[in-house]
Amino acid sequence: MERFNINDIENLTGIRAHTLRIWEKRYNIINPKRKISNHRYYDNDDLKHILKIAYLYNNGYKISRIASLNNDELYRLTNYTSTNKNTDQLLVNKLLQYSFEFNIYEFEESLNTAIEKLGFSRCVQNVVFPYFEKIGNLWMNNIAVPAQEHFTSNIIRNKMIVAIDELSPVVSEEPAVLLFTPHGEYHELPLLFYHYLFKKHGHKCLYLGANATISDISACIQACSVGTLYFHLITNFTDYDINDYLNTLVNNFSNQQIVASGPFSARATSDHHNCTILQSQSAALDFIKPGLSATL
Repeated sequence: MERFNINDIENLTGIRAHTLRIWEKRYNIINPKRKISNHRYYDNDDLKHILKIAYLYNNGYKISRIASLNNDELYRLTNYTSTNKNTDQLLVNKLLQYSFEFNIYEFEESLNTAIEKLGFSRCVQNVVFPYFEKIGNLWMNNIAVPAQEHFTSNIIRNKMIVAIDELSPVVSEEPAVLLFTPHGEYHELPLLFYHYLFKKHGHKCLYLGANATISDISACIQACSVGTLYFHLITNFTDYDINDYLNTLVNNFSNQQIVASGPFSARATSDHHNCTILQSQSAALDFIKPGLSATL
């Protein structure tokens, strides 16, 4: 059973801590527990309850009406509203709820519903990535556990692989885009999504995957026609920084265009003529969709 402080609840639900305290006093919508130190905390059931309240409130229901509902009525109204609107935020909230419960069946069902209603690309951008951003904040504060990341990441990874396989093969004479994460970087879900987009927009790809060494990259280039090295970096390196890594790529692969995306790549200051640093997700999407062939 997880314990959340009021700031965690604010980050997860979007309800400001000050507002939540007022609602607690005025409407008694939730009764937080108390530690021995008398500091308040919230458990999983409290989080689920507040997520429903936040969803209804953000969809135009007055807090006075929401507070008058019992648990069954709150559940029915949330489901009714979601059937008619099914906003992205509700889908994010559902994924959060089921991941904390380790409810694999409901998590996957909710993900399938999101893909069906939104389409794969919009689901990943508007639901999956915001979900990981929220739960990532909890991991950094030691509230969520690695097992939650593992079981949800594997489900989403499988969905991405299926979506990639369902796209028609790309037949092109263009040099391929080689996709990878650097050695020591194991987070590959964003890279898989970009692989999907590259293929969807007609670019030939070679997917090297996570934790690729320089020798792995070199072997691919020797065997295949590769025009672009595309890597995505989320975490920090332990041995050297991003600029050192870019210099290594430039020195070893001067005939290829080198493209970097991801939160940690945005810190790069490289000015090499064959390097492109994509500073945001929107920049990465713009790079992939319209004009990649001009850089190859």
